[in-house]
Amino acid sequence: MSKTSPKNIQKQKKKAKRTIPRAPQTRIQGNTAGVRTRLKKLAGQARAKKAASA
Repeated sequence: MSKTSPKNIQKQKKKAKRTIPRAPQTRIQGNTAGVRTRLKKLAGQARAKKAASA
């Protein structure tokens, strides 16, 4: 169960403020071996398509 004391809420807000701005995920990614290889393959295909069009 999550702890939502006033002090903890303030702590969460401070942490949220310090986060590095990053681009939102275009697709849900994982960190398993299967997912990583699939993402690697998709990235390679995207790069090849981009190189072919340019």
